Amino acid sequence: MTSVKEQEAIRKLMVFLQEWDSAHKVARSRILDNFIKSNDGKTQPELELEFSQGASLFLARLTTWLRMTYIYSTCLNKLLRSIGIFLSATRGRRYLTEFLDIGGVLILLEILGLNHLKEEDKRESVKLLQLVADAGRKYKELICESYGVQSLAEFLATSNSAQAQEDAQVLLASLGRSNPKYQNQVYNGLIAVLPCTSPRAQQLALQALRVMQDTVGEAPSVIVEPVLGVLCSVDLDVQYEAVQLLKALMAHKVRPALLKGLVALLTPPRKKALPFHDRTTEDPTSLCPKQPVLVYIEQAAAAKAIGILAKDSAEVAEDLLQLKVVHGLMVALENLDHPDSQSHASTSLEAPPAEQDELSSSFCTEIISLKHPPLQINKCGNWHWGGEEQEPVKAALGDTLFQHFTDSPETWYTKMDPVQAEELASNIVDIPRDMARLQSTKEDPGFQQLCNASSTRGSYMYTRKLVLETIVTSKGPDARHI
Repeated sequence: MTSVKEQEAIRKLMVFLQEWDSAHKVARSRILDNFIKSNDGKTQPELELEFSQGASLFLARLTTWLRMTYIYSTCLNKLLRSIGIFLSATRGRRYLTEFLDIGGVLILLEILGLNHLKEEDKRESVKLLQLVADAGRKYKELICESYGVQSLAEFLATSNSAQAQEDAQVLLASLGRSNPKYQNQVYNGLIAVLPCTSPRAQQLALQALRVMQDTVGEAPSVIVEPVLGVLCSVDLDVQYEAVQLLKALMAHKVRPALLKGLVALLTPPRKKALPFHDRTTEDPTSLCPKQPVLVYIEQAAAAKAIGILAKDSAEVAEDLLQLKVVHGLMVALENLDHPDSQSHASTSLEAPPAEQDELSSSFCTEIISLKHPPLQINKCGNWHWGGEEQEPVKAALGDTLFQHFTDSPETWYTKMDPVQAEELASNIVDIPRDMARLQSTKEDPGFQQLCNASSTRGSYMYTRKLVLETIVTSKGPDARHI
């Protein structure tokens, strides 16, 4: 037999439910406002006490109204927030089960695909899906089985709200964590976001892919083209995240394809490399500056990435040498129409690799095979100009360009004229031949003696010997007096 107090509580509950049932849109909106204000953050026992052990009755009415009206956006934001109070309640697993039984996950995912709904409504939908995913693996699997990854990836790529995009990325990352059955599906879904036109979505997808890389294991080959494609983005944050992901992918089987693609970006097709898009020709009154074409942005980003990757790993640098990366960097260096390409290419040529024991000699051998001695010497980092040695170099470069190099080795490329730049781009390097030459020099007793001595002076002298041999080879017998 119930007490008088309990009977009064039940009576109040029935009155409240009857008021909801008979209310129209405006009245229900007011009821939802009061419910959110007074019950946000409550636990399951507290909600049951508030509703006299009948909280599920009110939740059932909320979910029923959601199913009937979500397409029309009737109080949708308030309705989702009210349901969220139940789903987020501590010890409220029963509420979650009741919500899922009426097809709650499918409704939330469908909301994300309705273009006429507001971004804040879709964000609330993502928050509820996050509450479902946080409940455990089987709930993550339920979302994935309901085509949730595809819906979330599309929403991430197309949303106009930065906050909603961040929420979608967090949810996707959550679905890919501790969910081995569907983690590859999540990974591929994030890859599908990369070709979109939203820089923020690209940045978030790249971040999530990098975090997931360790758990996914071997990266699929389909990642190569999308990752290289985002290098054309003018957003520096996107380029940064792309480089960080490239660094993570260097330990996987896709490394050769990625490096080959990076080197290819250094030499864009001439027919596509139109100097600039001049907006002033479309609108003479426009004050907008000329904009570089995407292939030049890709070229600069590739040059920058190559320098970072080569400096980070000697093994990667060796692979780049085999792909004739120096010739590509020289092509970027002569791009007078895009200073960023020149700057990053110059930095990449000058940056020493992480492990220099063998690779320093490799780089030296490669660079001295060019017809441009200043870069050869600058790369080795231990050559000093002076005396008769500089005369053949001056003859090869010309007095003006040689003087620019000696005066400012870090910015000398900005002083090149088109003729000098074209000649610089025509320098071709045969890396396998030069590497074979390096191997033969390693067998030279003099080289072995110098290596064993670990002498900086000895390394300097042997490098000098290699450079002079190259000059003699290129200049002929007349240069042998050097």
